[in-house]
Amino acid sequence: MTAIRKYWIALIFSGLSLAAFAQHDHEHHPQQTGDQHEQPNQTDHAQTAAAAGGAHGDCGHPIDEVKEGEFNAGETAIHHIADANAVHIFGNLYLHLPCILYAPGHGWTLTTTSAFHPHHHGNGEVSKKGYVLVHGNVMRIKDPAFAAGEYNIEGYTHKEIEKDGKTKTIYSALINGECKELDPKSTLDGGIMGGGITSFYDYSITRNVFTMILTALLLFFLFRVAATTAMRREGQAPKGLQNFLEPFYTFIRDDVARPAIGPKYEKYMPFLLSVFFFILGLNLIGQIPFFPGSANVTGNISVTIVLALITFVIMLLSSNKHFWEHTLWMPGIPPVLKILILTPVEILGLFLRPFTLLLRLFANITAGHIVILCFVGLIFIFGKAGTSVGGSITGVLAAIPLSLFMMALELLVAFLQAFIFTMLSATYFGMALEEPHHDHH
Repeated sequence: MTAIRKYWIALIFSGLSLAAFAQHDHEHHPQQTGDQHEQPNQTDHAQTAAAAGGAHGDCGHPIDEVKEGEFNAGETAIHHIADANAVHIFGNLYLHLPCILYAPGHGWTLTTTSAFHPHHHGNGEVSKKGYVLVHGNVMRIKDPAFAAGEYNIEGYTHKEIEKDGKTKTIYSALINGECKELDPKSTLDGGIMGGGITSFYDYSITRNVFTMILTALLLFFLFRVAATTAMRREGQAPKGLQNFLEPFYTFIRDDVARPAIGPKYEKYMPFLLSVFFFILGLNLIGQIPFFPGSANVTGNISVTIVLALITFVIMLLSSNKHFWEHTLWMPGIPPVLKILILTPVEILGLFLRPFTLLLRLFANITAGHIVILCFVGLIFIFGKAGTSVGGSITGVLAAIPLSLFMMALELLVAFLQAFIFTMLSATYFGMALEEPHHDHH
């Protein structure tokens, strides 16, 4: 217990130190490459961006532009559930995370988000080696003249264009009154979700990655304490944390693994328990509306894809001859039906299994976060973005009970989705391991 307590103290101290560093580092101003001039404040940024937007019609609109009486609940919700390179704590206080960036022809750039001096909207006031921070995400200036040194950023703009039948948002940074187009990070989605290969790759520890590491550490400490207690109290009734965790273990073992997999269930218990508690931990920590929570990890399709692929690979590695025989060439069926209908359907069903896993978890968690944020947005919708006091009061009266109800429902969904993912994984393993049944006369 003494060792565990030391780990906890070290973890808490590290977190406080990082937060203090984030606040302290924000107070320093960068050295300007070229002419030295005073760093503009946030109001100057907005004014300069608005002026530049008017002077350069191709720049678009300032990204922090607020129109009186207007509030876009959907856009705000999407912004809050998206991943980011820094963890916003409060106001201008951030937990700055490592940035590991690579641009072909320019090499690696290792820094933290503190180098960009972000303010409360997550927009950096400085560029570093051509990189900037926009709404908490790293982007890169396309103009190679800015690939070295640091430059003051006067503001950011965005505009929407039509390209290949799709609407695409183009971001720009305003430097010395000029509009410099930005590149988003490369994403390997083939353009399906609006991404693609750009001028740089981002391997940073983002808010979602930080939350996954934090969740893994918390689970490690919890189970380490429970295991130590169980060994020390061998033969005695469980108590405390051990008593809390054991029902989850017995439930996964007796009601999920054994019925679905059969006699060979023990080999798959480590994975099933890991994926259940990992998803549950991420779901629960994501419901905390303040630091270190609020990250939408299991609502990020990249995370659910990896979890589903791990299940799919384990299923394939566990599969036996009987499984492939009934998938590719079912016995007792006419060959024509096999070739034209059954085999293609079975192969399609094989690849649909991980797809259903990843989509169900992603869609349910994302939808829950969006609905809660939209309920909170009722305050600003009814209040016309602060111009109507009576409307704001009405919005508060409507938003509080709806949000509380939805958060309670989300708590149920957090457990339910972890269980469903684990149960379906166990079912797929059981199907791959199933032995042929022989009738005895």
